[in-house]
Amino acid sequence: MRTYFRILSYVKKYLGTLILSIIFTVLFSLMNGASVYLSIPLLQTLFNEKKPTVQTEEINVTTQNIPQIGSSLTEKFTQWKEEFNAYIFSGSNDEILLKIVALVLLTFLLKNIFNYLQAYYLAYVQQAVIRDLRNEIFSHLHKLSMSFFKKERTGNLISRIISDTLKIQQSISTVFLSMIREPLTIIVFLGMAFSISAKLTLFSFVILPFSLVVIVVIGRILRRQSSALQAKMADITSVIHETVTGVKIVKAFGMEKFEESRFRKQTQKYFDIMLKMTRVRNISSPVSEFISVSVGAGIIYYGGKLVLVDHTLAASEFLGFLFAILQIMHPIKELSGVNNKIQESSAAADRIFQIIDLEPDIKDAPDAIEKKDFEKDIRFEHVYFKYDDAEDWILQDIDFKVAKGEVVALVGSSGGGKTTLVDLLPRFFDVTKGAILLDEIDIRKIKLADLRKLIGVVTQETILFNTTVRENIAYGNLEVSEEKIIEAAKAANAYEFIVALPQGFDTIVGEHGVRLSGGQRQRISIARALLKNPPIMIFDEATSALDNESEVLVQQAIEKLMKERTVFVIAHRLSTIRNADRIIVLDGGKIVQIGKHEELIKDESNIYKKLYDLQFKLNEEKEPQ
Repeated sequence: MRTYFRILSYVKKYLGTLILSIIFTVLFSLMNGASVYLSIPLLQTLFNEKKPTVQTEEINVTTQNIPQIGSSLTEKFTQWKEEFNAYIFSGSNDEILLKIVALVLLTFLLKNIFNYLQAYYLAYVQQAVIRDLRNEIFSHLHKLSMSFFKKERTGNLISRIISDTLKIQQSISTVFLSMIREPLTIIVFLGMAFSISAKLTLFSFVILPFSLVVIVVIGRILRRQSSALQAKMADITSVIHETVTGVKIVKAFGMEKFEESRFRKQTQKYFDIMLKMTRVRNISSPVSEFISVSVGAGIIYYGGKLVLVDHTLAASEFLGFLFAILQIMHPIKELSGVNNKIQESSAAADRIFQIIDLEPDIKDAPDAIEKKDFEKDIRFEHVYFKYDDAEDWILQDIDFKVAKGEVVALVGSSGGGKTTLVDLLPRFFDVTKGAILLDEIDIRKIKLADLRKLIGVVTQETILFNTTVRENIAYGNLEVSEEKIIEAAKAANAYEFIVALPQGFDTIVGEHGVRLSGGQRQRISIARALLKNPPIMIFDEATSALDNESEVLVQQAIEKLMKERTVFVIAHRLSTIRNADRIIVLDGGKIVQIGKHEELIKDESNIYKKLYDLQFKLNEEKEPQ
């Protein structure tokens, strides 16, 4: 229940609206009770039955052990009933019938108006809570470090934001409706039944202990199975996401049947769990109903004796009592499912709160300072790094300094730690040991937002969003002028192809920029970096996946972007490597060489020379002079 109470804490914000819903729920319950109670005078009129005298002796007997407040309420209700009967039964039968019909119409009209209003205001609260919950999850995801996203499947995250919150959404409306309206309905009809016959009402209480046992047992089973069901839905979502995003590879390798088989296995497991859950959930209702009918049969027998043998109850009142008791049966059945809904939603909420409660690894220090510009240098001081769950070091004893305006190239074999090294600078990860200093300040002491504003990143895998070219270029600075956007596009050699698109700068690029070529995507990415205009730039193999023509255009754009900036380059382009102020060679996570191209190329035995021969020599003739 602790988890569900936490869900309910999100309702506090909308307490006023919820109170409105509760008020209309109370009015609905009263009108509902009144609509049924009117059946008694109607039956008395239709049967031409003499109104029975109130059994004061019975009332005194049955209420003598009831607290004074309960006794007073019973007496007031009895008095009100007498006054109501006096009004209804005054006049001819035709006048009496007309009064009853008019009251029935009025009560049903008000009942339905109040039902609509309580449902509307409750739906408002329900949807608002789910909106806030989804917003909080999404916001918190952006606070988590890259290490979290490396370990967590995308499909699992989507499932938690969509499917799990949907489970909670369904439970909020059901539980609030059941926990407010159904108890009120029970109280109204129970009070009505008690006023008619206290003995019959007390006799009907035997249903409650049996129902409670069923509720508790089934609820515990449902929570376990609901948690497994939501986890399996996450698996299904992951398979869909992986297959759709990698559809080209799936088709290229002819793996359609394999992916279909993998998906069917997951949906079958979901199907099996759902069936088990449905069996358990659905058994609650028939068991409660059977118990209700059994007690109902006893009530009919006992009540029939009071009418036919003891003559202490009028037939019309007995029928009115039965109507009231029957109206109680449905709320009790609904309440029997409340615990089930709570357990199911709690299981879903546990998965959501696992994310919300996850403390970000990368965050501002309590004493973090503002830093609006880069003035002097960047220093890696004996930096070590490894992932939390790894034993081996990715980087070891990285120690070098980069002055402002300097271009540093990072080279080395695949897996040598080049990308990890530059990822430490914008704090996508934090160093395990050592420190990175920006103008003699540990970057962990600088406000994260300020640090990242100083750094621009262009990677081999260009990330574009499914929106317009204009919005992709202006990403992070949406208030920028049209002139600045066009200027950035021209500097990135992107303007000509952009204006040739169907809607120019307003063209939707598609998911991940799928409607553009690799070179076009990369040039838009560079235009985005140019518009940001950061003093520090990181290029992570920004041209390695492009054809020759696109590579030349992108390289020209990169050279413009590098001017008067401090640059870290991971690249295969010889011109970039040759023009770098320094080249840092990494091997096995360690720095093995530092120097200029001309210096490193002279030593035939070093790693850089071998890399040069393997990767760059064949392209040397193509390099622009």
